[in-house]
This record gives sequence, C-alpha cells and structure tokens, in this order.
Amino acid sequence: MNILGTSLRVCVSDLESSIAVYERLTGTEAQRFRRGGVSVAAVGCFFLMSGPEAELSVLRNITATLAVTDVDEALADLRAVGAQIIAGPVRTPIGSNLVARHPDGSVFEYVDRRAG
Repeated sequence: MNILGTSLRVCVSDLESSIAVYERLTGTEAQRFRRGGVSVAAVGCFFLMSGPEAELSVLRNITATLAVTDVDEALADLRAVGAQIIAGPVRTPIGSNLVARHPDGSVFEYVDRRAG
C-alpha cells in the first residue's frame, strides 16, 4: 500500500469561523461537502466537521484519514495484517473509501481518488 498523506479530523461548533482560521493557517481555500448530516470543510490537511453530536461522536472514533493510491490494495494489506473492516469499501464519484480498525485498536479511514 502506498500512503500518500494524512488528514486530521477536527470537530468544531462554528464551521464558518473555523474555516477562516484554518484557511489563514494553511494558506489554502476550503473545499466543502456533506457527509450525512455533518458539514465538512477540507482545508489543507484538516477536515473540519460540524453537525449533530450523534454523528460527530462516530466520526471522532476515526484517528485520521489516510490518502492511498488504491483502496482495493489497502483492503488486501489490511486484511493480511488482521485489521477489521468496519465500513466499505464504498465507491463514490471521486474515488473509494473504507474504515478499518487495526489490530492495536486504532481506527483509520482510507481514501483514494480513483473515479468509481
């Protein structure tokens, strides 16, 4: 598996004011999207998330998001080391993702940018 980078998850109560802070710190413009009832802004290496506590509490369990070349390759490697696949892989218009619990208990999301 080729890990290309990581994104850190930050739960915030005021997405708009947080976006301004992280845009200034990273020098990049936010890309906004929704994940269920959660509003998300990708700013540099940060995913800022705001929404209902019930949905945020699930997302808080994910340590980080790892960008990989190919989620299918990551899936094979994760299974080989005994990781538990919690969700996915799921194909989206811009790529695929899955969520896995490593044998040590850490939970990570893996994403690629390969059109599904």
